[in-house]
Amino acid sequence: QVHLVESGGGLVQPGGSLTLSCAASGSIDSINVMGWFRQAPGKERELVATIYNNGQTNYADSVKGRFIIARDNAKKAVYMQMNSLKPEDTAVYYCKLETFRFHYWGQGTQITVSS
Repeated sequence: QVHLVESGGGLVQPGGSLTLSCAASGSIDSINVMGWFRQAPGKERELVATIYNNGQTNYADSVKGRFIIARDNAKKAVYMQMNSLKPEDTAVYYCKLETFRFHYWGQGTQITVSS
C-alpha cells in the first residue's frame, strides 16, 4: 500500500510564495514521473507541472516562469515552489506519482490566493 501525504497549502496574498510537498510512504517501486495537478471550483482537473527521471520538467503555460517543480528520489518526494501567486491559482492541488504499473494520488491541499 502506498500513501501520498501532501503539505504546504494555505492562504496567501497575491504576489506571495508557497511551497508544496508530497512524500510517498509504504512499499513503492521505481518512480517514473512525478507531477502536480490542480482543480478549481467548476473546472476540470488540470496538469500543472511534471518532472521526469532525467530531471526534465514541463509546466502549464499559466504557471511557466512562476512555479518550479523538483524531486527527491531518496525521500520519494516531489515539491513545487510557487511564486508570484495570482488569484487564479486558487485551487485544490494534488500530487501524482507514477511507477511502471500504478498511479498514486495525494489527498489534495487547498491553495487560496486572496487579499
